[in-house]
Amino acid sequence: QVQLVESGGGLVQAGGSLRLSCAASGRTFSSYAMGWFRQAPGKERQFVATISWSGGNIYIADSVKGRFTISRSDAKNTVYLQMNSLKPEDTAVYYCAAAPRATIESPEYNYWGQGTQVTVSS
Repeated sequence: QVQLVESGGGLVQAGGSLRLSCAASGRTFSSYAMGWFRQAPGKERQFVATISWSGGNIYIADSVKGRFTISRSDAKNTVYLQMNSLKPEDTAVYYCAAAPRATIESPEYNYWGQGTQVTVSS
């Protein structure tokens, strides 16, 4: 069992930056791939980024590539999403999730956090 808690969301102006954190409980964090997804009002959940258990494989959605980076600290049981050059269209609830392998497919993620709101004003 893995419990995930996101933090770091908030209100930021366009062009600004935020760093989201996702703290995981449980001793098996290092064996899971971790992903970030987002969901805007009235839209489907969208893949953002994922990192393998080793950190060796990273996939970033084209819509955020060059602006967002994902990283993890197994010592802290935490995965991060650094978001730079934010745009109003990045406004959404951001969720972290854990899966057996790095994938862009949300059904393959077994555990989900409760989400953190990111709002980017123009």
